Amino acid sequence: MKKPEKKSKKTSGQKTAGMTQLPPRISKDEYYLSIAREVSKRSTCFRRSIGAIIVRDDQIISTGYVGAPRKTKDSLEHGFCLRDRLNIPHGQRYELCRSVHAEQNAIINAARAGVSLLGGDMFIFGSDPKTGQPIDAFPCFICKKMIINAGLNRVVCSTSGGGLHIFSVEDWIKDWQENDILDDTHKYGMPYEEKNEEEKK
Repeated sequence: MKKPEKKSKKTSGQKTAGMTQLPPRISKDEYYLSIAREVSKRSTCFRRSIGAIIVRDDQIISTGYVGAPRKTKDSLEHGFCLRDRLNIPHGQRYELCRSVHAEQNAIINAARAGVSLLGGDMFIFGSDPKTGQPIDAFPCFICKKMIINAGLNRVVCSTSGGGLHIFSVEDWIKDWQENDILDDTHKYGMPYEEKNEEEKK
């Protein structure tokens, strides 16, 4: 009696007869960051296009992008950036900006929906609206404080090199327990390459 032949298991990424090899599957962090990139395309800021999403239990529970408060006139409608007109450098005087940051809008939108953020992760993608080039989308000090108080676990950000950088919110808390806020090594607006050089010193 002839033994039945064992069938080989087909897995994604393998070459089989008549089939081409599938591209490698992206990670969950890359997947969610790519969704944040789509959200960023709704931004109304002349300086930065930023999108943020919050994920908890592998579900997107909130999104936000850089934009003026609801029912108010944004910078695109005004036709100019107020901060540029006032010669305000990046990372300063955020009270003189028409927009709410993407991270803040994601947290606010969750509150409007009555959704808890505790234990969730935030994904932030940023680019230069003039060139489309990705940037180091690290949160500013105001957003970092809100992220800590919202009870989020991780923050996954795009980098200018086209990759991603993962921050542990618990690490931010420990840093601020031991040092002051101004001692942060990953400051908003400082190129990622410069940060790496500073850390090596």
